[in-house]
Amino acid sequence: MARRDDDFVAFVDARSAALLRTARLLTAGDRHAAEDLVQTALEKAYVAWPRIRRKGAEESYVRSIMTRSAIDRTRQRTRRGEVVTDDVPDLPVDPVGPEDRDHVLALLGALPPRQRAVMVLRYYDDLSEAQIAEALGCSAGTVKAHASRALATMRRLSVDPAPLSGVQR
Repeated sequence: MARRDDDFVAFVDARSAALLRTARLLTAGDRHAAEDLVQTALEKAYVAWPRIRRKGAEESYVRSIMTRSAIDRTRQRTRRGEVVTDDVPDLPVDPVGPEDRDHVLALLGALPPRQRAVMVLRYYDDLSEAQIAEALGCSAGTVKAHASRALATMRRLSVDPAPLSGVQR
């Protein structure tokens, strides 16, 4: 094991600066993301080190890992709707303003109690259908039905909010 560690440490010492330069290009100049990318690639390479060392493909293996990881990271960020920015806000950004919150509360108030419970547990508490079913003592199919009906009602009321005027919160 000591020989493996010595070889790996020697590789990291010799090539880490070049790997970091590549990673900065892959991350569009984001130094912190580049460091994370190199670290992730080196962690994965360490696990496979004896195999890649025998093939003599150490650097290409690590660069390949970095490239795939950078692509995966971009895809994940895009899926989650993250927006990269250089300016960090002083306060947390709340995309839902007070009027939106009031509207959502009114929409929830217009739902029957079980549909409201499903919506809150699913979208506020982020529980799975199985967890909600267990909490409410019903089947997952019932949870899906309640969620579907609740979403349809909320969509309909969002388009025509007149029925919301008499709803108590």
